[in-house]
Amino acid sequence: METILIKAAQLILSLSILVILHEFGHFLFARGFKTRVEKFYLFFNPWFSLFKFKKGETEYGMGWLPLGGYVKIAGMIDESMDREAMKLPPKNWEFRSKPAWQRLFIMLGGIMMNFLFAMIIYIGVLYAWGEQYLPTENVKYGIVVNEVGKEIGFRTGDKILTVDNKQIEDFMKIIPTIVLDDARTVQVMRNGKVADVEISDEDLSMMLKSKSVMSPRVPFRLGVDGFTEDSPAKEAGLKTGDEIKGINGNTYKYYDQWVDAAKGHAGETVILNIERDGQMLDIKMTIGEDGMIGVKNSHYADQYFDLKTVSYGFFESIPAGIQRGVQTTKDYLKQFKLFFRPETKAYESLGGFATIGNIFPEQWDWFSFWNMTAFISIILAIMNLLPIPALDGGHVMFLFFEMVTGKKPGERFLEYAQIAGMIILLALVLFANANDIIKMINGTF
Repeated sequence: METILIKAAQLILSLSILVILHEFGHFLFARGFKTRVEKFYLFFNPWFSLFKFKKGETEYGMGWLPLGGYVKIAGMIDESMDREAMKLPPKNWEFRSKPAWQRLFIMLGGIMMNFLFAMIIYIGVLYAWGEQYLPTENVKYGIVVNEVGKEIGFRTGDKILTVDNKQIEDFMKIIPTIVLDDARTVQVMRNGKVADVEISDEDLSMMLKSKSVMSPRVPFRLGVDGFTEDSPAKEAGLKTGDEIKGINGNTYKYYDQWVDAAKGHAGETVILNIERDGQMLDIKMTIGEDGMIGVKNSHYADQYFDLKTVSYGFFESIPAGIQRGVQTTKDYLKQFKLFFRPETKAYESLGGFATIGNIFPEQWDWFSFWNMTAFISIILAIMNLLPIPALDGGHVMFLFFEMVTGKKPGERFLEYAQIAGMIILLALVLFANANDIIKMINGTF
């Protein structure tokens, strides 16, 4: 429960920051072009507001429905559907009275703010923390693959060489590169020989739906750093500081071999071979039905690899942060294109609030929080650019039509378009959150 609350708190804080900044972008350009802003709200406020106050000509407040936020710009057909105001003669401080190019900047203001804020975050993150990653060439023991990885064609012990004959510097970018660049082969070293693993559209679909496909293989070392609740190992008599060596006299070279062995004896009574204070001991214990023995490991994967760390000075972090923002935008656009390829079934991986919240770590970590916030900011910018009425991109689409043809769409048409857009958005939200529910039911979330 505590983990869920921490994830939820990070999601709410992140979205609140991004919504306020997005709406402030619209507000800034509107005020700059002397257009009246009647309301500025975080979250929506049907029927009532949590609080509100008025300063100047604008009412500021916070709604109770956390599905975004809005600014109500005078003389504009938006989600408020204020038909009565639109029946009155246009005023010079209304949105509809401004030149098309000014209205365009007002509508793009939120999107521009989201992109700019993401760049600023990346600059700050690189300056404060730098970046650290595991070079692919340093994954010296090969990889461990799950069932999805096996079905695709990878094997535990493979060493990744290239993707479509191109080297990937960062090991964690191998799967994203395969998916986003539509790679068709992965070159691996297997049993001393180079082999090609062919990637099909079905494989891409499986990668999109799977949490993980591969991870670095590590040697077997299992030191007891503590115990989980209802630990079989603690009940059997293990102590903190013990070093587990094997099961029933069998020893293991790699940690994944131990995991397979423990799962193979799930629910069974075995002899656990351990080392305590320099002496070997045999302890009888019953492994849990889930194949776990309930210990916290004092040895971690990063102890076995040489990670690469890059530090940035203040002026170095600026171009590096901008470059990261640009690359993140490109990668997300590549991912977005997959939704228009039915054979990849990318639409099945579309997630709602639970999916977004789940990308945050279980413990509060500012490094992860700001990285995730920058990523979500870019997502919001791109999603708002979609040419769907009720989104900024829909308004921009109609403004471009007006600027090219010299004809302004009728207000009745814009009203109907706004209603249609809201229906489309509601359907997308319901579909995305239904996917989350299905994943939870199937245990794949």
